Amino acid sequence: MRTIQGVGVSAGIAIGTVRVLAAVDYAVERRVIDDPQAEMDRFRAARDTAVAQLKQLRDNVAAEFGENKAELFDAHRLMLQDPDYAECVEGLIAQDKVNAEFAVKSVAEQFAAMFAAMDSSTMQARAADVKDVSRRVMNVLQGKRDSAAQDGSVQGDAVQNGIVQNGIAQNGESHIIFAEDLAPSETAQLDRAKVLGLVTAKGSANSHTAILARTMGLPAITGIGDAFDPADDGHVAVIDGASGAVFVDPDEATLTEYRRRKAEAEEHLSLLRKLKGKPTETKSGQRVHLYANISRPSDAAAVLANDAEGIGLFRSEFLYLEREDWPTEEFQFDAYGQVAQEMGDRPVIIRTLDIGADKQVDYFNLGHEDNPALGYRAIRICLTRPEIFKVQLRALLRASAYGNIAIMLPMITSVQEVRDAKRILEEAKSELRGERIDFNESIQIGVMIETPASVIMADELAAEVDFFSIGTNDLTQYTLACDRQNPSLERFADPHSPAVLRMIQMTIEAAHRHGIWCGICGELGADLSLTDTFLRLGIDELSVSPTSVLPLRNVIRNH
Repeated sequence: MRTIQGVGVSAGIAIGTVRVLAAVDYAVERRVIDDPQAEMDRFRAARDTAVAQLKQLRDNVAAEFGENKAELFDAHRLMLQDPDYAECVEGLIAQDKVNAEFAVKSVAEQFAAMFAAMDSSTMQARAADVKDVSRRVMNVLQGKRDSAAQDGSVQGDAVQNGIVQNGIAQNGESHIIFAEDLAPSETAQLDRAKVLGLVTAKGSANSHTAILARTMGLPAITGIGDAFDPADDGHVAVIDGASGAVFVDPDEATLTEYRRRKAEAEEHLSLLRKLKGKPTETKSGQRVHLYANISRPSDAAAVLANDAEGIGLFRSEFLYLEREDWPTEEFQFDAYGQVAQEMGDRPVIIRTLDIGADKQVDYFNLGHEDNPALGYRAIRICLTRPEIFKVQLRALLRASAYGNIAIMLPMITSVQEVRDAKRILEEAKSELRGERIDFNESIQIGVMIETPASVIMADELAAEVDFFSIGTNDLTQYTLACDRQNPSLERFADPHSPAVLRMIQMTIEAAHRHGIWCGICGELGADLSLTDTFLRLGIDELSVSPTSVLPLRNVIRNH
């Protein structure tokens, strides 16, 4: 057995035979031409054909996966129709008297290098897109037909051996595809009936190829680098799209374990098919919004895969915890914007920085505390170090122009803390207006209810914000005076305590008195033994781990 570690970009397990796709040679001969105008006409005709092919591919993707997933190919068409792109190609043809194929390839490399050099990982991922659309134009110029051609023909380059849509497989088997790389258009054309999963040497979690793999429900791993070996063709492999692990020629123990995991996943998928798109509503008509909790931008895929209605808690502190230095405004904007775009119209509630207590970061220089759970953490750091807080707020506001983002403040104990935070938010808004940067002027702001003080002050807090979200982990800790990091207190830290449930009831009632909604984003939200209690208390929203969404929806719909 050979074990390879890559980057998991689309969750799921695949077990099957490897099919290695040979790398396509896009070498183009440079030729001197006599008639630059005729060559420019060739380029324009090829570009128009490529745009038509992309329109067909866009319509195919929209029909199968929805309009929002087809927007990628609208962006690809706009790339080809960009005047700067065309001017560069035609300028090279006119100036150097070179053939159109060579000009297109040269300009593609130039644009791709420009995107790859940018700080934003989202923009870096566009390097693959510009290469993809340019290869399409080169294929037309060279007389190669595309698998999305309007005549229905199937003759792709990297999409080989009958694994494209409408293609004819050489045998009836489905395969795990290994490739140096796959372009977004190639991924969109894969026939899911013949492809079990994808493994590539190159690529990133932010790429459109990765996003398409997640949309298509294909387990996918990128970044295996030099471990990519064409000799693996025909061998059995197991891939785990969540962990990024690849096992070539797996031993019996590994096969047995992953077959068990795959069976569990298929049972979950059966529940998904039964409940996907169904409202989270009781038999009596009581509606509950069912969201999911995430810690990283890549987790958004699991939210969509499990059909959550939105993200109820994006723990933004992980953008700080996983770095050795301060995350810049641009870095954070990129992360928040990526999630907002991937979620479309679905709400994305982002908790502001919640560092401290059990989440320590060296470069914050917080110092030792005898009782950090009651110490310098979360909103207390943000309000006393506003230069840190404002960087995050600016990034959140900028990202709000790309989706349905809301801001949530953690560890609130007083009305003044909320007002101070809103003042800094207004300063950030004013700065962005002055810089003419777009953001959602009516972005919602909420608070986490996780201290007894916030419960007692819930009526006053509700007048200041748009929503409450109850963090039951900390609320249990502070209500029962039990450090949740201390295992010896486990028998005393009972989240089902009547005191904790009374706190939850008081919070919901205060929210409703003031016309705002109230949810739960702590672990208690997924406790199926309490679902009936939360419904009776009138909870408006529950945000749980992505894998808990469907079992919870099933219980609510049968209530």
